[in-house]
Amino acid sequence: MKRYMKQIATLSLAMVLIFGLSSCEATRNANNKQKGAVIGAAGGAVLGAILGNNIGKGGNGELGAVIGGVVGGAAGVLIGAKMDKNAQKIEEEVPGAKVERVDDGIVITFDGENSGVYFDTNKYNINDDSKTTLDRLAAVLVEFPDTDVVVVGHTDSTGSAEYNMTLSKNRAQSVTNYFTGPKGLSPGRFTTNWFGEESPIATNDTAEGRAQNRRVNIVIVPNEKMKQEAEQEAGGGN
Repeated sequence: MKRYMKQIATLSLAMVLIFGLSSCEATRNANNKQKGAVIGAAGGAVLGAILGNNIGKGGNGELGAVIGGVVGGAAGVLIGAKMDKNAQKIEEEVPGAKVERVDDGIVITFDGENSGVYFDTNKYNINDDSKTTLDRLAAVLVEFPDTDVVVVGHTDSTGSAEYNMTLSKNRAQSVTNYFTGPKGLSPGRFTTNWFGEESPIATNDTAEGRAQNRRVNIVIVPNEKMKQEAEQEAGGGN
């Protein structure tokens, strides 16, 4: 009975935290997205839909494994509350980034139009304006250490498919290298992937659409430490 009551108290506290963060734009949309999600045994279905339609085809093929499945029950609620807080912090600290809470993760989109992370045509070096944005995100990643990070690169369809695959790889790797090099974040937290032109989110027939397709996604997911601690807390520590 004591353990059961602690589980109820834990769940109630987590729900209070979630409702307290409901002003966050990312979390306001989370419930509707999660209600429509069909999460397979391998997990990551909805996150994959946002990142692109080719998980396992482009890049290094590890994306689905890193994203993992969705944690349910009281432990899932606790994790969700922590990730909601993380998402809200990103929205506050990184202006212009599109922040979405999906499943147990956070999807951040930096496109080539208005996000604060830009690459010159055919280039993959990170310029000073982009560094300012990534510096702000790096500070949030330091504040929330119990997470893993997936960096994914995309391009528009200008140029050959082979060239674009390489360009998206180089751009994604540049972002990862900036986090793990100058910003000093642990390389063990990061996975890098790339899809070239294969996963557009807008038409490539207009300049505006191509700018949206030239994007880098950063996905933040709970690491094993966060999951284990949530399960222990939800289960009464036994």
